[in-house]
Amino acid sequence: MNKYDVIGIVGEGAYGVVLKCKNKENGEIVAIKKFKESDEDEIIQKTILREVKILRMLKHENIVQLKEAFKRKGKYYLVFEYLEKNLLQVIEEKPNGLEPELIQKIIYQLCKSIQYCNSLEIIHRDIKPENLLINPDGTLKLCDFGFARVISSKNVNLTDYVATRWYRAPELLLGLNNYGKPVDMWAVGCIMCELTDGQPLFPGESEIDQLLIIQKIQGALTSEQQESFQKNPRFLGIKLPDIEKSEILENRYLGKMSKKAFSFVKELLKIDPDKRITASQAIQHYYFENLKEKEFNNIPKYNNNNNIQVERIDSASKIVKQYKIYILKYIGILYKIKRNKLNQQIKYDNNKIIEYKQ
Repeated sequence: MNKYDVIGIVGEGAYGVVLKCKNKENGEIVAIKKFKESDEDEIIQKTILREVKILRMLKHENIVQLKEAFKRKGKYYLVFEYLEKNLLQVIEEKPNGLEPELIQKIIYQLCKSIQYCNSLEIIHRDIKPENLLINPDGTLKLCDFGFARVISSKNVNLTDYVATRWYRAPELLLGLNNYGKPVDMWAVGCIMCELTDGQPLFPGESEIDQLLIIQKIQGALTSEQQESFQKNPRFLGIKLPDIEKSEILENRYLGKMSKKAFSFVKELLKIDPDKRITASQAIQHYYFENLKEKEFNNIPKYNNNNNIQVERIDSASKIVKQYKIYILKYIGILYKIKRNKLNQQIKYDNNKIIEYKQ
């Protein structure tokens, strides 16, 4: 910590505090997560190790960047890029909800970050407003990967007690341990609704209360889910009520959510995880149609000042030769990028983090 000046406390959680700091060497403002407990706490060690290992895998514009990890005097420190606020603070400043255009931009970026994680077989498992950082320009970054896991066919059983209750998918509430990527998409739907009117969609006071609220709005659980509920000793002696008619969710957001937006939300909040929209499908949904057009129109165009000059080539053989040159140049660029990434190092000692620098 010698090279950082502490500016103030950004937040505090169960595991430690987040500090806003300034790098003395280059003046950069960073966020440092300082863990309260010593390195003797195995749970803390496991959480930190998991977060660092996963963040080293993730390089995306909508995922917070880990700059450094180190241990001093028995305590662990993770150094991240700094963003102004989290989404919960934004919601509190806008108690009646955010502008539809901003919601669309936020949810699109969130879906892109999840899609990227899913491409690496990673699930976050704790997506909530507090874990979404945002800058004044609307740039969103997913953070806090302490509960994230890499999933595979060999690792199908996962811990059921993850995710903050209000954003927890039905399969998590039921205690199932064979869940997967759809749990993160359920959380996206909950957050999108909360951004719309400033109120949590499913504010349950307990797991059973959470399940009841979800069913009142989204309808009954699937037969498989109901069977899991009955077999779970956690719900022994509790009977799920018969849901004859669920509330009309669309009425709640009448005048606040467009038909396209509501169509998208319905896909996110499917009770059956197998029918829930995936992150890849989500970013292709027509709700984002105008946003994708804007992104496409903002792509920089090549101009005559580029270093690579394209010449007129008359013969087919020359065309092939020229393309080979371009391909070889491109491979060379990729090799340099790969080599630079390999230069990033993290040292381990008996599964304990010692140092990590970007």
